[in-house]
Amino acid sequence: MRIERVDFVDVPTRDIERAVAFYRDVLELQQNPREPTEFEAGNVTLALWKPEDQDVEFVTGASHGIALRVADVARARAELEAKGVEFVGERDSGICNMAFFEDPDGNSLILHRRYVP
Repeated sequence: MRIERVDFVDVPTRDIERAVAFYRDVLELQQNPREPTEFEAGNVTLALWKPEDQDVEFVTGASHGIALRVADVARARAELEAKGVEFVGERDSGICNMAFFEDPDGNSLILHRRYVP
């Protein structure tokens, strides 16, 4: 077996409308016209779903983050802060810059830019 790529990542939510508004209006990700709960983030789709609708207990994705590559972490962070997004930290690893925040359901998101090849 050979994995070709990651096609999508499930993002749990308690409120579909609120999550759609966040990913569409705040993060400004391209919404799939055929499936309004899916958003294109470059090479992967973020698929919003409400676990309780499928008799699954809601568990936030706070323990693992989705890293969103941006051209400039500081500039992207400033844009999101202007929209009311609160950040919980930042880090320069010596390889990349990162800034950490959460969506309205507590799912961990990371603005990310690798600067070392």
